[in-house]
Amino acid sequence: MSLVGGREPLKLVTFDGDVTLYEDGMSLTPDNPVVERLLLLLQNNVYVGIVTAAGYSEISGEKYEVRLKGLIDAVNESEVLTSAQKESLLVMGGESNFLFRFDSSTGHLKWIDHQEWTLSEIAHWSEEDIQEVLNIGQAVLENEKNKMNLPAAIIRKERGVGIIPLPGKKICRESLEEIVLTAQRKLEASAVGKRIHFCAFNGGADVWVDIGDKRLGVLSLQKYLNDINGFQTLHVGDQFASVGANDFKARLAACTVWIASPAETVDIIDELLAYLREANMYSRIRKVSASGSV
Repeated sequence: MSLVGGREPLKLVTFDGDVTLYEDGMSLTPDNPVVERLLLLLQNNVYVGIVTAAGYSEISGEKYEVRLKGLIDAVNESEVLTSAQKESLLVMGGESNFLFRFDSSTGHLKWIDHQEWTLSEIAHWSEEDIQEVLNIGQAVLENEKNKMNLPAAIIRKERGVGIIPLPGKKICRESLEEIVLTAQRKLEASAVGKRIHFCAFNGGADVWVDIGDKRLGVLSLQKYLNDINGFQTLHVGDQFASVGANDFKARLAACTVWIASPAETVDIIDELLAYLREANMYSRIRKVSASGSV
């Protein structure tokens, strides 16, 4: 209510991906009811940002388009949204590492150069330090895998390293939490962990250590979109526990809503849209009253 009715109008709503917009490990399909709601947010001139841990560094943005196909297709096919409203859809990948924006002229996601949105507090990070954080994270994951004899594989990406279960296998929740705690403790005790922001989290079926975090992801979007502030931003996610949850730090950059399923996300957006309609109605009434019209 405060976001849409105060002096600082709502300008940006960001969403986690897995368990927030779609079920864990799935994609955003055309029949997902959240798609229609995201289009309505865009139609209300609100920026929509997907801030996800999924880290795909290819500048084509193709892998993000596959994960978000239902939404990308709906934006492309919309005859209601203007070009500017369509281009208000953004994707921040790898927590805070890769930014894409919908391009209405091509109908695809467009890579945004780091220089256009990188925050000053991370601009000085060296590649050597980044790789050292990932090396420490990978060493922890490999050690825990061997120690607990886990049926898992280690995956190293450009800005993250993770442990995932082998096909048909599962890592129990207690093991995932133990890995997160061990990785976090090891990195926090390291010299490089004090120079580079990182995020160690339980993804529900796997564990990842990423460079950066969602606080930085949301702040980067705010900067890129002409210095939107925290009082004009809402972040919706499912992981807000203080340890091993990658949405938690977004609380330092925006107002937040903690949900437990994509169905709850739909309910939250419906409630937000209702408040937006009410605020717009009162705004029109005030303008008519000010003009002296009846």
